[in-house]
Amino acid sequence: MAVEAPPTPAATVAPPRRRRIPPAVLLIAPSVIFMALLLGWPVIQGVLQAFRNDQGFTFEFVNRMVQDPYFWPAVRNTLLLIVVMIPLQFALAIAMALMLRSNPRLHKVHFFVWAIPLALSDLAAGLVWLAIFNDRGYLNSVLSWFGLQGTSWLAYDNQTSMFICVLIAELWRATSLVLIIVVAGLQGIPKDYDEAAQVFGATFWQRLRHVTLPLLKPSLQVALILRTILAFQTFAVAQALTGQNFPLVVGETYRWYTGLQNPNVAAALALVILVVSMLTSIFYLRALRDKNQGGLR
Repeated sequence: MAVEAPPTPAATVAPPRRRRIPPAVLLIAPSVIFMALLLGWPVIQGVLQAFRNDQGFTFEFVNRMVQDPYFWPAVRNTLLLIVVMIPLQFALAIAMALMLRSNPRLHKVHFFVWAIPLALSDLAAGLVWLAIFNDRGYLNSVLSWFGLQGTSWLAYDNQTSMFICVLIAELWRATSLVLIIVVAGLQGIPKDYDEAAQVFGATFWQRLRHVTLPLLKPSLQVALILRTILAFQTFAVAQALTGQNFPLVVGETYRWYTGLQNPNVAAALALVILVVSMLTSIFYLRALRDKNQGGLR
């Protein structure tokens, strides 16, 4: 009599294991969501406002922006201001930071005085310099004391003097930001490198070029990106000094939004500032990256 083998039990199928979300993702998720809502959603709304009307997608507002008689002068003035102002600001900030590093007498007082413009708003700084460059301002008063003829520094038909006035006011107002970043960067550089270069007979300019500036590159990169982006947003100082006589891109955004009551063209101008700022930042990151440590590819 054949004995049948007992039936084998059915193989139990293990339930699939649920993949756990890494703790790091859970930690950064609130920040990512917050930044997406804070930055991403306004950008999306700005793009839609610049390229959409009641009928759908359109280039109407971009064409109105480009055809506006103030647009290209505003672009020219903004770019010219950045090209001239940024090198001057960095040269002044590096010179002042190196002077502070040499520990002169009352160096803390010097640093405090140079940092005062950071406590002022852009509009307040513009009003300060308006009192200087006005037809009856302090500058013309000082010139009259010396028997010299004053001039209309902010006259609408004198673009060169208006540019110089805005440039000087912006240099006074914003160089302190670069100074603080450079001073912080210099504090992280040991003096041993500079002293070793002096032992080998390097001059001041050789030490500055081959020792100080290369070690200061990360701080200069941060300062350069911040100052360039903020320079594209220059508005209140020029508005206080010149009004509409010296147009800038951000000033045109304000004019279209408030004066002409057209938020769509204002959104198109804001997108121009956003795109140019992003491209400039990417260029700086690529140009100033440390090739030995890699960086953006």
